[in-house]
Amino acid sequence: MRIAIYCGSSRGLDPVYATAAAELATFLAQQNIGIVYGGGNVGIMGVIADAALAAGGEIIGVIPESLLAKELGHTGCTELHVTRSMHERKQMMVDLSDAFIALPGGFGTLDELFETLTWLQLGFHGKPVGLLNVAGFFDHLLTFLNHMTNSGFLKSEHLDCLITETDPISLLAAIRAFQPQTCEKWIEELR
Repeated sequence: MRIAIYCGSSRGLDPVYATAAAELATFLAQQNIGIVYGGGNVGIMGVIADAALAAGGEIIGVIPESLLAKELGHTGCTELHVTRSMHERKQMMVDLSDAFIALPGGFGTLDELFETLTWLQLGFHGKPVGLLNVAGFFDHLLTFLNHMTNSGFLKSEHLDCLITETDPISLLAAIRAFQPQTCEKWIEELR
């Protein structure tokens, strides 16, 4: 099993984010679960890679050549795939992964999270998508997603397919228990 981790190229201001990222990567390595990530050596991305490697885990980086050229690529990855574009990077990360976890991050993290959720909604994949809600980082986002549901723009069953937990053990258990057929009715509603 491999899980893609979407996360920031910054560490954020609170050290709790980097600590949680290292704990997640170490836990996944101990469970013999490979990690697919953005291939960077900076921020939370670098923490993920370093912690997984220190725990003997598999870490597969996927990075666009324009970012690699800026010397942001992690040179210690088990595998490092270089893509021509961000679109190609995101597609490869989806193809290489069995599930997805978003950690604290910025625009890029949210872009990857929401594209992956949209692809789940549209039936382009049936893989679980989760948030590790470190120190309440995603609380405001979850409030807004509920607002979207209450405003009639997001069906509650769509939102229910986003797995949210505050610790890695519970999140991995929920990912393993995920049943893609719970989201298949989305496609039927679109027809």
